[in-house]
Amino acid sequence: MEPITAVIVGAGHRAMTYASYAKEHPEALKIVGVADPNPIRRKMVAEKYNLPPENCFSSAEELALRGKIADAVINGTMDKQHVPTSLPLLEAGYHMLLEKPFSTNEEEMWELVRAAKKYNRHVAICHVLRYAPFYAAIRKLVLDGEIGEIVNIQTTEHVSYHHLAVSFVRGKWNNKQACASSMLMAKCCHDLDLIMWMKSGIAPSKVASFGSLSQFKPEKAPQGAGKRCLVDCKVEQECLYSARKHYLDEPDRWGMYVWELLEDIENPTLEDKERSLKTDNPHGRCVYRCDNDVVDRQSVIIEFEDGCTITHNMIGGTARPSRSIHLIGTLGEIQGTLEDSKFVVRKIDPRPGCEYTEEVHDLNVTGDMHGAFGGHGGGDLRLIADFCQFLQGGTPSISSTTINDSIYGHLVGFRAEEARLEGKVLSIPKLESMLGEK
Repeated sequence: MEPITAVIVGAGHRAMTYASYAKEHPEALKIVGVADPNPIRRKMVAEKYNLPPENCFSSAEELALRGKIADAVINGTMDKQHVPTSLPLLEAGYHMLLEKPFSTNEEEMWELVRAAKKYNRHVAICHVLRYAPFYAAIRKLVLDGEIGEIVNIQTTEHVSYHHLAVSFVRGKWNNKQACASSMLMAKCCHDLDLIMWMKSGIAPSKVASFGSLSQFKPEKAPQGAGKRCLVDCKVEQECLYSARKHYLDEPDRWGMYVWELLEDIENPTLEDKERSLKTDNPHGRCVYRCDNDVVDRQSVIIEFEDGCTITHNMIGGTARPSRSIHLIGTLGEIQGTLEDSKFVVRKIDPRPGCEYTEEVHDLNVTGDMHGAFGGHGGGDLRLIADFCQFLQGGTPSISSTTINDSIYGHLVGFRAEEARLEGKVLSIPKLESMLGEK
């Protein structure tokens, strides 16, 4: 079969990760264009994929006006740009792999859902954790009825101190007015999707939520803290959130975000990076004196139509990053942590002296967490592989999604944030009736 041709729209870290699949599997994917307002990034992509000048565009709108030059678009723009960039491209004829969350509010969500239906386009949302072997194996057991009917799910996400600081305190997702997404949607859209996936076929009915910004604000700053770590801070050497410790001692860990302002320098030195942190780089700011307003911890409670109850807890600033899940069914339970690449299946066993049986499933893919199949537990490149296979006419995997599969997860996220702000329990509308109305 011919490879799927694709245009990168928004040449940031996420889109470039998915596009990298073309290098290893040219028989499946070929990058034929790029649209990005940054000329440095356009040039980088053009050189990487040998693109002609006429296939390099400054915006999604410019690409759409050109007409259809590929099968699909890999849309990795920022959250609030997802819907505005997607609409003209769907109309122009492109199928789409779209980064999550696919919208930042309900009104835009329905607008994109309507457009995908109107133009008959396949829009897959980048719920990469569906493709992580850890979660795919658990879903398979649920589908096979191993633990019976699910009556409760408990999920947690521990966001490490350095991830929280780089993305949600100093970085692009730190301020809801600027990025348009809540912390819950920007970070835990994956988790909400996994919950909906595990309960697929049964609708959520109610949601409540609690949380706040409680740690990274001016009144919590230690005595002697300045505005910039490397300029006027008297306690920088002792601070766990020192920009020097996070970004100079570890210059590559979050380099795709921290050194964005240095893209015009081919090989920036540590001196260049230190100068950046001392001047205009937002990641050089004191974590207690930023313009962040998103929560640093949040709990969500969901009830489904069948009475199943769900809790999701997001805790920011932890020592170790981790995602865990605990499914409890009428016949048993499944419990595990993504980063350990293993989970336990326990079954009820009423025989004398038994109580329950326990079987450990060790997937042995911890080395693949950020390896051959990309990050997110090995889900990144498995997702793009499945997307290409689907467009080539292959059979969808159990992890495959259409945009409609992502609606409930987004609805719950939007209404959970509203519930948190208003101190209410909110209902979730029936998807069937909403699709009919829309």
